[in-house]
Amino acid sequence: MRQNLYIENIPAILWGEETDKIMVAVHGNMSSKDDETIALLAEAAIPSGYQVLSFDLPQHGDRKKEPTPCKVQNCVHDLGTIMNYVRQGAKEVSLFACSMGAYFSLLAYRDVGLRQSLFLSPVVDMGRIIENMMNWFQVSKERLKEEQEVTTPAGPTLYWDYYCYVRDNPVVRWQSPTAILYGSKDNLCEFEVVSAFAERFACELEIMEKGEHYFHTTKQLNIYRKWLGKHLN
Repeated sequence: MRQNLYIENIPAILWGEETDKIMVAVHGNMSSKDDETIALLAEAAIPSGYQVLSFDLPQHGDRKKEPTPCKVQNCVHDLGTIMNYVRQGAKEVSLFACSMGAYFSLLAYRDVGLRQSLFLSPVVDMGRIIENMMNWFQVSKERLKEEQEVTTPAGPTLYWDYYCYVRDNPVVRWQSPTAILYGSKDNLCEFEVVSAFAERFACELEIMEKGEHYFHTTKQLNIYRKWLGKHLN
């Protein structure tokens, strides 16, 4: 069963029959509420008694034409809206988050009592990624502050207010029991950063040799399926 709905104008999907055991699914960059990783999550989670709730972040999926930019402060707000909706009927809430969706979740849900969290290729230090991009494209902090936003040759736009929010809101606590699946060839999230996060917050870290940031090949998705089965059953 798959039900499309809107939660305060946020397009969402409820996967599975109604239950009080819900997993909120937060997609990554250039993705959407019904991408392959989320469909596979629902396929694995529903037989274990979960209902999965996925939704589109700003400027993704059915929100691509919205003027609201996909900035951290807007995404954290939307994650809060989703959690308020979920907690009206759920006795038990878990989390799945991919890439930048994990970072938004770390800020939005740090004080939420989650049964468990599953992170795929998680961004755990957005400030490090922004600063890496600034170095790659030779954009100084002074220039970004003066211009407020700078479009990079690779496509992503650097925002001064985004950078300031990230800098002023570090991830200092995370209480949910968490499992992480990470690819050894992830070219976005450095291993030292992810492993340090896992050690700091006692997360279970599984590394797929030759796996990439974006899990999309048959082999990668099979590893992902097995990982889901391990943690959902």
